[in-house]
Amino acid sequence: MEKKKIQVWLPLLFSITMILGIFLGYKMRDEIPGKGFFYLEKRRPIQEVMDLIEKKYVDKVDINMLADTAIQAMLYKLDPHSVFIPAKELEQVNEEIAGSFFGIGIEFNIFKDSLHVINVLKDGPSYKAGIKTGDRLLKADGYIISGRKIPVDSIRIILRGPIGSTVDIDLLRGNQKMTVHIKRDIIPITSVDAAYMIDSVTGFIRLNKFSQQTYREFMQNLEALKTKGLKKLVLDLRGNGGGVLDEAVEIADEFLDGDKLITYTIGEHYPKKEYRCRREGQFEKGALIVLADEGTASASEILIGALQDWDRATIVGRRTFGKGLVQDQFDLSDKSALRLTIARYYTPIGRSIQRSYANGGKAYYEEINHRFTDGESYSADSVKNDSSKVYKTASGKKVFGGGGISPDYFVAADTGKMDITVTKIYAKGLLNDYGYQYYMANQPMLQQYKSASEFTRSFQVNDDGWKFFEAMAITDTIDVKNISEKDKIYLTQVLKASIARQLWRNEGYFEVENTTDNAVKKALEILGK
Repeated sequence: MEKKKIQVWLPLLFSITMILGIFLGYKMRDEIPGKGFFYLEKRRPIQEVMDLIEKKYVDKVDINMLADTAIQAMLYKLDPHSVFIPAKELEQVNEEIAGSFFGIGIEFNIFKDSLHVINVLKDGPSYKAGIKTGDRLLKADGYIISGRKIPVDSIRIILRGPIGSTVDIDLLRGNQKMTVHIKRDIIPITSVDAAYMIDSVTGFIRLNKFSQQTYREFMQNLEALKTKGLKKLVLDLRGNGGGVLDEAVEIADEFLDGDKLITYTIGEHYPKKEYRCRREGQFEKGALIVLADEGTASASEILIGALQDWDRATIVGRRTFGKGLVQDQFDLSDKSALRLTIARYYTPIGRSIQRSYANGGKAYYEEINHRFTDGESYSADSVKNDSSKVYKTASGKKVFGGGGISPDYFVAADTGKMDITVTKIYAKGLLNDYGYQYYMANQPMLQQYKSASEFTRSFQVNDDGWKFFEAMAITDTIDVKNISEKDKIYLTQVLKASIARQLWRNEGYFEVENTTDNAVKKALEILGK
């Protein structure tokens, strides 16, 4: 009897199941763009080739590495800024975007196979644990990190780790060995290299990137300078390769009034999106100079483009990089990531400043080098603006699109770095090493300087300081005794800046360098008028 009942209801149950399946399949179709009902995905040739290589190739192949190469080859056909980030590199990339990492808070360098602490982050983990400048680190958690040639990246991996974890450091201070326990913490990667008052009313701020912390850092420094009498500002974006678009927009909002358009983006799969001023800015009226060069790119160009289009700032320096593409980062299943170009951005008056990449990525990046070899970086008459893309700013000033942003005032590149001997000195890292080694040999004398401004005004690299450098250089088989007087003057200034960096980090370095920097001099000349 029960068996007969089941047989009666069975066709109905099958019918309900089929209807439900059809309904679900129809609904699921909407979740798979371009694929119809009962769609069976056809395998792509690239998948077939990868499978055949893995199963049939004569030798054993690292299929994951091969897949990474295939992805990079595909992206090469798109644009120079769409990139694949392997899993092993992603952490460092994300740290740059986030503006922080977990570590112990030291800067180090390697001299004669010995790892020296050249700076300790104030109030950071190592500072709290008692680490001092000049300490030589021997081991970290039992790993030997001195006395043999270990890649710097490997040392960083050993010293970094999860927040709150502890690393045991064996070190040598003078002739005394000791062990120090350091608890790792958040270490900031600062965007502001320097922020100080050049004179009683003129401030200087240098940004090296746009991370997720840049706007906050910028505002802290801007507000601090305002308490010191800031009326005019020199904003240095030279060498700033960009970063997070939103951070550049937020900073632009501090300079522009009303609801002015800052930038807008458009992509094939991304409708037009406008970025406008949303609040009263903290520096909408004061005189503003922005410094730029061929290393100024992306988010930096968004900021400069908005300020130039609205005639809010005077741009000083050289033509910017010319990157007008917006990337979004997509995490992949193997913990790698794809940074894909999703849109183009435009300045308020409609300029796209993206350079052509029709000849491929290699030619695209080599164009920057050509600016030096063909004279553009040394002569305003050689600047290659795209005359087919002419626009006018709010006041009617002519500007160009298609190849970066040209400055209002051109400043030639410094030729001081072009001498062969000077190039060798830079390649060996001697100028950075000098600051640390001179500091270690002259601490009592240097401690008399209480600020970077006092040091800048009063200190000079004397004959003894130069001989100290000569001795360092000769150990690297570089003889500087017979260099030209011009090169010696140039190097002496950089050596002084290197000492200032050792004492006051990047702010000290730039405060010294800016006294002879031609772009800064031009900015001050313009502000003086």
